[in-house]
Amino acid sequence: MAFFDWVQPAAQPVLTGPGVLLRLPRAADYEAWRDLRARSRAFLTPWEPSWTVDELHRSSYRLRLRRYRLDARQRTSYTYFVFDRDGAVLMGGLTLGRIQRGVAQTGTLGYWMGQPFAGRGIMTQAVEAVMEFAFEVLRLHRLEAACLPRNPASIRLLEKSGFSREGHLRQYLKIAGVWEDHLLYSILCEDRMLGRIPPSAC
Repeated sequence: MAFFDWVQPAAQPVLTGPGVLLRLPRAADYEAWRDLRARSRAFLTPWEPSWTVDELHRSSYRLRLRRYRLDARQRTSYTYFVFDRDGAVLMGGLTLGRIQRGVAQTGTLGYWMGQPFAGRGIMTQAVEAVMEFAFEVLRLHRLEAACLPRNPASIRLLEKSGFSREGHLRQYLKIAGVWEDHLLYSILCEDRMLGRIPPSAC
């Protein structure tokens, strides 16, 4: 079960699962992030927006950090690096973004895994920890995720995590330079927390 360590009132929490630790990216993580992304480039690029020429440069990384911290302060998006349980080995990343309040109370998941760590169930643990944070701490009602129809690993991850397929989104995102159709998945607070928290909390 994940726990939530609110270091500062406006900071995003550290999340943990049985074999993972998720926290906000830091400047000191740059080399580990650059090396893992570079090693995994051929593995990742079919599923991501086109990489820029300075994708892995330190200056681009600094800009990412500024955006992540601003989003976290505004509580509109939480970007995590996924580490081993000791927080020593960077394995991937996950974002709980597009958080909408008001009548929606929803957020969207996005994730990436370094090639050396793919297929080990690590991202399943990370998604579990983020879902617990989203539903039990942020009190969101709904989470969404979209994946390419030709990405069976992502489909398995979402379905294993309890997401249900809702529909087919035409030319939803531009992936590797091409507008691609996506499958839409969702999970509701009631789906995730049935019998664990009062219905009024959803």
